Amino acid sequence: MPSFYIENFGCRAAQADGASISRQLTVRGLEPASADAAELVILNTCTVTADADRAARAAVRRIHSHNPCAKILVTGCYAQRAPAEVATFSGVAWVVGNSHKHAIADTIFPDAPPFVPLHALTQPHRAEVYVGDIFAHTELLAAPVCIAAETNSGDSRTRPNLKVQDGCDNRCSFCVIPSVRGQSRSRSLPQVIDDINALVAAGSREVVISGINLGRWGRDLTPAARFETLVEAILQQTRLEKLRLSSVEPMDWTDDLIAVIRSAPRIARHAHVPLQSGSDSVLRRMHRKYRPWHYRAKITKIREALPTAAIGADVMTGFPGESDAEFDETRRMVEDLPLTYLHIFPYSPRPGTPAAALPGQVPVHIARERQHVLRDLIFQKKQSFAQSFVGQTLPAITLLSSRPDSPNALTDNYLELHLPVHHQPNCWLPARITASENGRLTGILA
Repeated sequence: MPSFYIENFGCRAAQADGASISRQLTVRGLEPASADAAELVILNTCTVTADADRAARAAVRRIHSHNPCAKILVTGCYAQRAPAEVATFSGVAWVVGNSHKHAIADTIFPDAPPFVPLHALTQPHRAEVYVGDIFAHTELLAAPVCIAAETNSGDSRTRPNLKVQDGCDNRCSFCVIPSVRGQSRSRSLPQVIDDINALVAAGSREVVISGINLGRWGRDLTPAARFETLVEAILQQTRLEKLRLSSVEPMDWTDDLIAVIRSAPRIARHAHVPLQSGSDSVLRRMHRKYRPWHYRAKITKIREALPTAAIGADVMTGFPGESDAEFDETRRMVEDLPLTYLHIFPYSPRPGTPAAALPGQVPVHIARERQHVLRDLIFQKKQSFAQSFVGQTLPAITLLSSRPDSPNALTDNYLELHLPVHHQPNCWLPARITASENGRLTGILA
């Protein structure tokens, strides 16, 4: 029986896509295997930065070196953006863009029954390319009954990630994603409810809903709907124990959405609100749709409504023209706001984006120095946030853990937790916090 391995890169939406591809293949009769043993290896790539492209190229080289007989299929955002480039990599048999990702199994097995030997389907060193106009393809990958766990442990019931929206209608000057993901499009409300009910029936206790621009869910539907409507419907029409929201843009944190979360303990105390920069002039060059004072107001409202919530943000350093003074505006904003973690990355020019042609490209070493400044700052803030819960009791979901000393649970408010006594994964437990070190908690069953 043919075997496969999938490696996902990048965002939660890509992780959900990978899980859907996995289901396509298992329905066809393929079995999961390790990277070194699989006959088919699928690399589901990201292209948000040059580092993401490099990671994908390195993965192709590694797989081809360790498992030279494997057929490699490269899909995702890098495949959509640069298919001709990807097709030249040794060992790559197929290049499938996001435009055709929903039909990967049909691409590999055209009119073929299951169990066709993979070596009969393509010639080595001759990649077949399936990439079309992403704006002419509006399909979303169907959600699988069970979606791979964030723990990458093989337990498909712990914290599954469900993509409910894809694409983006924003045009941030630095971002290539709209050109490789297409326009914003949403799964219908009944589809999402069916997906979550299926996950609950399969044993999931927490579901993370995600999207490329999650807060825009519903705007493209007929009739149009609002994101908070989706959140309320999930609470009302499913028995899901815990709903967690992934990244939501500042302008989509409406008063109604905040009120829904405040009144619903079944929604995780966790908000991720992309910032990118605390400088008004940089945000304008980025073509972001909010100003620093708007962002401050949103974070203030979220903290007032959710006093124990983890609040995270994405921050970019070294955007073209970013001066020391502009970076200091970002540093001061991060220092002032009740943020508890950051995703920090240096600016990376992306081909075809307006920012790549802007004057004043910041040297990489300066962008990385600024990155380190923010990392040191947020490390202290995360430590203080975690320390504040010592002596308190927090709900936490148990995870599969690969090492005895690694965190084996995650609190409702997104803090890693170590429980010394082994507990079955995928259980919500009340944990009394006994200690905090480097932003990680230790606790016992309350």
